[in-house]
Amino acid sequence: MIDVVPLGQAGFRFEFGETVLFIDPYLSNSVERLEGACLRRLVPIWTEPGKINDAQWVLLTHTHIDHCDLDTLLPLSQSSSNCCFMGPEDVLKTLHEAGIEKDRLVLAEAKWHMLVDGVEVFPVPAAHPEIQMTPAGHSRYVGYIVKYRGRTIYHSGDTSLTPELIETLEKFSPIDVAILPVNERNYYREAQGIIGNMTIREAFQFAAGMGVSKMVPMHWDMFEPNRVYREEIELFARLTKPAFDVILNPSSL
Repeated sequence: MIDVVPLGQAGFRFEFGETVLFIDPYLSNSVERLEGACLRRLVPIWTEPGKINDAQWVLLTHTHIDHCDLDTLLPLSQSSSNCCFMGPEDVLKTLHEAGIEKDRLVLAEAKWHMLVDGVEVFPVPAAHPEIQMTPAGHSRYVGYIVKYRGRTIYHSGDTSLTPELIETLEKFSPIDVAILPVNERNYYREAQGIIGNMTIREAFQFAAGMGVSKMVPMHWDMFEPNRVYREEIELFARLTKPAFDVILNPSSL
């Protein structure tokens, strides 16, 4: 069993045995401070980042503040002084310029990375809203495949669906758990500068196509303009009766 703490938005804390790994932790109010009161956080802050002293790895998917938040990552980097950070080129540049040492930063290259014995990670492209590559040939937006004790977990990061993404994920089949965004792209959100992701229907169909046993919706709960109501997700699951379990805010996987 893998212990999980959902942090809101796309953030999660995982315990893989004795290894504590975070993905996209957002544990501050920096979005509201920088973008305005309409983006006040709706999910309580799990803990002060400066109190986190057991993080060994933080995986980051892209540079948007709700995924790569310096108000979270800098205090965490100090309180967990041995923690390393993985992310795309832009993320590593942001972290290094903010003061995190280069030897703690690992590029999210498309290959298997052994984080610790028994925990492997493979960064995969994400389409936000399209797949973009840097001049060096690396993905600007990523998700992560995590393997642990024969189980495979996919955290997609912020992504829409593209044929290339689907073809990439087929190479990692079978995937046991898919953690997928459900805050759809639409005209009104994009008019506010909000880049949405999959719809609920797309996320469910994608999970079904991957043959997962568990699907965890994410990116639905943090900000009012980008919100999806829990009842929408639960109703769709009840009506469509997917072959996989739909788990909102899991405590274990």
